[in-house]
Amino acid sequence: MSAKSAFLSDRGVLRVSGADATAFLQGLLTNDIETLLPGAARYAGLLTPQGKLLFDFLVLREGDAFLLDCPLDQAAALTKRLGFYRLRAKVTIEDASADLSVAALWDGAPDAAWKGHAFADPRDARLGFRLVGPRAQVAALGDAGYEAHRIGLGVPKGGIDFVYGDIFPHDANMDLLHGLDFEKGCYVGQEVVSRMRHRGTLRKRIVRLRVLGAAPAPGTPVLDGELAVGTLGSSSDGFALAQMRVDRLDEARAAGRPLSAGGVRVEAEEG
Repeated sequence: MSAKSAFLSDRGVLRVSGADATAFLQGLLTNDIETLLPGAARYAGLLTPQGKLLFDFLVLREGDAFLLDCPLDQAAALTKRLGFYRLRAKVTIEDASADLSVAALWDGAPDAAWKGHAFADPRDARLGFRLVGPRAQVAALGDAGYEAHRIGLGVPKGGIDFVYGDIFPHDANMDLLHGLDFEKGCYVGQEVVSRMRHRGTLRKRIVRLRVLGAAPAPGTPVLDGELAVGTLGSSSDGFALAQMRVDRLDEARAAGRPLSAGGVRVEAEEG
């Protein structure tokens, strides 16, 4: 079976380079950048001091520089936000989205043409690879249904499955997707993330739902009778992702009560 690939037109690329690039990112991001090897990637986020998730992205090591595979509509804001922290650090932060684009490749391995431009997706091995290269080359890959693949694996997407600036990283499953390093030193918002882990104060999760009918629009409340237990996000091929209140979902499961969204029956998967 040949590999499947998809040009991700909604993704942008930032380049962070300079003598202090590693230390600069290490002090800001939720994951360990110092141990990231060339040709590898890590999932990470940038938080507010209060621990809320402002941006999430894949950090790709390209020689002595780093590429940040991020939502295209956030590229300018992320460039500006990182600039706030630069101070006297020897770092260059540039939005390279006009020249570089992102694609996904799964159910196979990249061919030789992508050597040096392919990175294993660190969130889930089944997601495959990210390809970052010249826009024309990447855009020619077309679309093999990456959104259905992502949703089927239960991997959330910011802006539709959760709202940036309104949630904690655990709420977006970043701990389950290898986006949080609990052993590294301090970073912006680190104390809140650590406290949530140790105190067990998690209230929300992104959960995959089976939709038994036509999927309602994103933002539709998920109901246990008349009680809202979550909010629907993206959907495809009979599945949807939803941000759910953990306590209310557990109560509905324990009582065997059915859930619905927009009048359509939905079933939350275990785990």
